[in-house]
Amino acid sequence: MLLFFYGQECSHCHAMFPLVEKLEKEEGIKMEKYETWHNEENARKLSECDQGLCGGVPFFFNTETKEFICGETSYEKLKEWAVK
Repeated sequence: MLLFFYGQECSHCHAMFPLVEKLEKEEGIKMEKYETWHNEENARKLSECDQGLCGGVPFFFNTETKEFICGETSYEKLKEWAVK
């Protein structure tokens, strides 16, 4: 399962949304999205997945491989992470 944690007012997160949408459309991948700045339950989920890896958003986490991306990234790196 692919997870995307973001903050509602985070400009870096907003920059990633078009890349996530492109990836979902082109690769048929579904990514679960969790807003963490205004949702305590989602913030707890972020903390459980992050465990000191990143400490912020945007944060991408693959629950199967445990691989993650911390911060803004390129479409190529996002795709590489997602299709493993």
